[in-house]
Amino acid sequence: MSAHRALRAWPVRPRDSLGLALWDSVALAQAMGGTASGAFQVAGVEIDSRDVRPGDLFFALKGEATDGHRFLDKAFANGAAAAVVDRPIDWPHILVRDTNAALAALAAASRARSAAVRIGVTGSVGKTGVKEAIFAALDRASRGQAHRSVRSYNNHVGVPLSLARMPVRARYGVFEMGMNHAGEIAALTAQVRPQVAVITTIAPAHIENLGSEEAIADAKAEIFTALEPGGTAVIPADSPHFERLRDQALAAGAKIISFGRAAHADLRLLDAIPAANGGALVTADLGDTRLCYSVAEPGEHWIANSLAVMAAVRAAGGDLGSAGLALAEMGGLKGRGARHRIAAIGGRALLIDESYNANPTSMRATLRQLGQTPASRRIAVLGSMKELGDFSAPYHAQLAEPLAEAKVDHAVLVGDEMRALAQDLGKGAGGALAGGLTFAHCDGPAEAIAALEEFGIAAGDAILVKGSNSVGLGRLVTHFAARDHGGRDG
Repeated sequence: MSAHRALRAWPVRPRDSLGLALWDSVALAQAMGGTASGAFQVAGVEIDSRDVRPGDLFFALKGEATDGHRFLDKAFANGAAAAVVDRPIDWPHILVRDTNAALAALAAASRARSAAVRIGVTGSVGKTGVKEAIFAALDRASRGQAHRSVRSYNNHVGVPLSLARMPVRARYGVFEMGMNHAGEIAALTAQVRPQVAVITTIAPAHIENLGSEEAIADAKAEIFTALEPGGTAVIPADSPHFERLRDQALAAGAKIISFGRAAHADLRLLDAIPAANGGALVTADLGDTRLCYSVAEPGEHWIANSLAVMAAVRAAGGDLGSAGLALAEMGGLKGRGARHRIAAIGGRALLIDESYNANPTSMRATLRQLGQTPASRRIAVLGSMKELGDFSAPYHAQLAEPLAEAKVDHAVLVGDEMRALAQDLGKGAGGALAGGLTFAHCDGPAEAIAALEEFGIAAGDAILVKGSNSVGLGRLVTHFAARDHGGRDG
């Protein structure tokens, strides 16, 4: 067959008629009920003028402390194609009454025009990593036609922004949803209206605002409230709150896929063999079939995460083989497990970056993994865990046990809430536990950097850096990784 005849015989699919630009001015004006200054197209959507790239649509949002209209010059200097504004400007724009409401309206229009299967992900621990793994699996299987919320864009601004960015040609959309208070996830899931809703785990994060783990479970279960009819709830079978989550999913009319080690799990872990790289070889029973796959990320929590990923991919109609390959290739995310080989006395040391978030459950999990990491010495830089309220002191003090179990040699404790742990550790003679753990307590990241420098990092050391993001331990990671000429692991 000639090349010309072959091209004429090429199958035409409905997707071929879809536009390549993300949005054009006509669609934007219609979606947001605004007025376009003229004809234009945009390739992306952005709310921070510093992050604008050529071709983006910049939303001049208004917050409590600032007004995005102040940064229009910066946005257009960075290459914005147009802006969404509440007042006329000299650049291409969509004029609306309220820019914040306009973003929500654009998100709704994006959802309505898309045939993508939408997956919502929440949980007290692991939601960003699970979101990224689901995306990697679906993106591989669909050859680049998956979309997801980037970073931790999981709040009342991040979720509609992520929806507005979803290409019309996307086959899958994966959206992370976070909360601090009851009712927040209900509002977010009403925007996404997922066909698949995933809860990774329930832990005492934000317990200061919610009061109990049961209330946290109820708040997370709000993700089921706006499931599309016939949608699927993916829930942790090993959670003490499993029945609570299951009942609320059933009340929302959801089909259920549970995952975990429990005998009643629909997707059940059969075996997990530690791998040389710190990951694991996992065997799981799906009821009608069995899967064997590798997980690159180290830690027991990632074995559980991988089961949630497989359940979500199956519920979304994705390819489980592609999911296995994605899990085998995933590396740690910045602030959530990224590993750096850094300069040290006599060679190289390993720095594990978990600086973005922390709660009692994730602290114990990462300390357990540190204890399983081969090292000449183990050092833990631990920042305060926020939003624990009246539970803060006991939860911090209870970290003494996992520190000892992990055979940590030295701890740098950062933040006022860590005083409870410092006091507990200080009960040992001379400020050290019988096991040989020494520690220093610091007010902030600058002091922590100095304390770690003073202690000295030697070849073969493994250093875990973990704390709530507001503590600022990312600065410590940046400081020591800047001397990194050995690259990142994974």
